[in-house]
Amino acid sequence: MSIPATTRSMSANEVAWSIAAAALAVFSVYVASQATDSGYAFHAYVFAIAGIAAVIAIGKRAVANVVVDPPQEIDSKPNYNMGPVKFSTIAAMFWGVAGFLVGLIIALQLAWPALNFDLPWIQFGRLRPLHTSAVIFAFGGNVLLATSFYVVQRTSQARLAGDLSPWFVVLGYNLFIVIAGTGYLLGITQGKEYAEPEWYADLWLTIVWVAYLLVFLATIWKRKEPHIYVANWFYLAFILTIAVLHLGNNSTIPVSIFSPKSYIVWSGVQDAMFQWWYGHNAVGFFLTAGFLAIMYYFVPKRANRPVYSYRLSIVHFWALIFLYIWAGPHHLHYTALPDWAQTLGMTFSIMLWMPSWGGMINGLMTLSGAWDKLRTDPVLRMLVVSVAFYGMSTFEGPMMSIKAVNSLSHYTDWTVGHVHSGALGWVGFVSFGAIYCLVPWLWNKKGLWSDKLVNWHFWIATLGIVLYISAMWVAGIMQGLMWRAYTALGFLEYSFIETVEAMHPFYAIRALGGGMFVVGSLIMAYNIYMTIRSGEAAEPAATAQPAMAPAE
Repeated sequence: MSIPATTRSMSANEVAWSIAAAALAVFSVYVASQATDSGYAFHAYVFAIAGIAAVIAIGKRAVANVVVDPPQEIDSKPNYNMGPVKFSTIAAMFWGVAGFLVGLIIALQLAWPALNFDLPWIQFGRLRPLHTSAVIFAFGGNVLLATSFYVVQRTSQARLAGDLSPWFVVLGYNLFIVIAGTGYLLGITQGKEYAEPEWYADLWLTIVWVAYLLVFLATIWKRKEPHIYVANWFYLAFILTIAVLHLGNNSTIPVSIFSPKSYIVWSGVQDAMFQWWYGHNAVGFFLTAGFLAIMYYFVPKRANRPVYSYRLSIVHFWALIFLYIWAGPHHLHYTALPDWAQTLGMTFSIMLWMPSWGGMINGLMTLSGAWDKLRTDPVLRMLVVSVAFYGMSTFEGPMMSIKAVNSLSHYTDWTVGHVHSGALGWVGFVSFGAIYCLVPWLWNKKGLWSDKLVNWHFWIATLGIVLYISAMWVAGIMQGLMWRAYTALGFLEYSFIETVEAMHPFYAIRALGGGMFVVGSLIMAYNIYMTIRSGEAAEPAATAQPAMAPAE
């Protein structure tokens, strides 16, 4: 077969990426051949396949004569790179549905334990970290990748920095998701909340994350717009802080490069302190700062209104990132952690009320003069309700950090209800709203295929959230009260199994609420698919959206 005449030689950049990918493949095959664990060998082969696929994909670019250094501008307008944004948007939708389904399965298992079918791969202990990682890091992470790469280009009026680097970030991150998720099913885990992947997955994520930071910074560096919009500050805080947290909490020493097992360098209460410094700030910077960046771009954009107070957004940013980093110790009340550290975490958690509610008010008041749009625009309604859930969650969280309240709430399902009011209501809805906005913009469509389906999604998911969190609030408080109830003789009034039995109806309601949320996500996935496939094309002028300008 003859090679097309248009075939070009590979660039130096492509050669370098190909060599690195080939080296990864060869090294991975060697590790697989010597691996002490079959699950670890499987992961090594996955890395090898990824390396080979990368070499083939880069080679095809040369054969197809893809432009190596695309022009930064075309007709004096930025030539945006939306390919990685499209990939992350679709990946977010896929991982979201998958993660929600796994959550529904484990909710059903808690109500009816026989549903684990005595299979080791689908036991609650393996599916639960799979659910949390799939929803937080796979769904939420891809939403953050997609929106950050979109927002930084539009607000900087500049093409995404790098040629292959943005693709390495989005593909490399999703490779990490595959390694982490399959690892849980195979029993490969550190057993640390939100930080379960073992050392080799953590090492790969570190490389990908550094590339992410460099691409984001380089794009801001070459911006044409002199102002750095506030959303980009929140994205930067999220990227930088997650890097620091990841390195600190995953400082491990592997047993061998041929073994998945590693040992953390911290011990005892120091390990617990690092874990919850990481765990709470994964909530604070991954699930809060990153998604506040989404709020500050997509709410004003959808409402076609400037941010209510740009000054307040800056105060919100600096206050939030300073206070949040200290709040982790409130997860360790009544433990071996020194009392002063527990009190410090509680104090900073209470102080977080102020910046959190300042941001919520800023988001809601952005609709001043545009409240009527909530009647006709279900996407804007979803974004605004997400901000309301943000306010509710950031009121409840500091309250639960107070020692007197924590003594009742901790280790109960009240905490589960609190987490899901933030995860489903705040993170879920703001993510859905952002994806609903992005898809027509990215695929040059006049609008979504069906606004009526968005409306159905909104109401079904909202009712599901209300059922879920209400059931967990009631169940958790009941749980805490039963655990601390004593008889006149000083014995515990209820055995543990009696508390479990009392929880059953609430677990069933929780599963129903979760099921409704899953149904809503499936409606969304169908709507997104139909929009891309059959949506009405936008007029050429409609695609030329100006960058978000700061309000005075």
